[in-house]
Amino acid sequence: MPALPQALRSLTPPRARDDVRLRALALGLGLIPPRTMHSGADARALLDAARGAARAVEIGVYEGASAAALCGVLAPGAELHLIDPFGSQADALPAGWGASEWATRRAVQRALRARGQAAPRVHWHVALSQDVASAFGGELELLFIDGDHSERGCERDWQQWHRFVAPGGRVVFHDARAGEPGGRGLPGPSAVVARHFRGAGSPGWEIVAEADRTVVLRRSA
Repeated sequence: MPALPQALRSLTPPRARDDVRLRALALGLGLIPPRTMHSGADARALLDAARGAARAVEIGVYEGASAAALCGVLAPGAELHLIDPFGSQADALPAGWGASEWATRRAVQRALRARGQAAPRVHWHVALSQDVASAFGGELELLFIDGDHSERGCERDWQQWHRFVAPGGRVVFHDARAGEPGGRGLPGPSAVVARHFRGAGSPGWEIVAEADRTVVLRRSA
């Protein structure tokens, strides 16, 4: 089923556009694209960091916009782990917003079909990120932290997941440039990035790119 034209979608009243159940139905049927939470500059920074990676984790999927984009740039046959408890999450989404596992899976599946035989293998983890980390293993080339945006939650994701990143691998934080020149973001992720990586920084890690609300780190070889 083809997506509705943008001109028609723009006529939808905000109350209907933000209704969780209506959005899930429209997204699942392919009538609307996933709602993007990233600017063009954010997306470019993320995809540049992810390009060619063979194993990646995204914490915080929502409607699947960034996951679908990742499907287009990871290495052929890469492994992509998508982590989200779905539903309404007060520390991850604006009030009243929520995401449907069914609808998001369908949106990501459409992106996988578009990539054909080179599409990554997607592993879904419908759970909190800390619960997935406790049973996770192996190395990553990309870790995208975009889930719990409270300072405590973002710090926990960093502490529990950065150990899996291989030398030369990247960690991408979203909403992490509040107070920086030309930057935007939220207090929680911005505080975590400032504490660990600005000023003296953390040994073994360096900021290699920044754009709008996004910070990209690289683990030293």
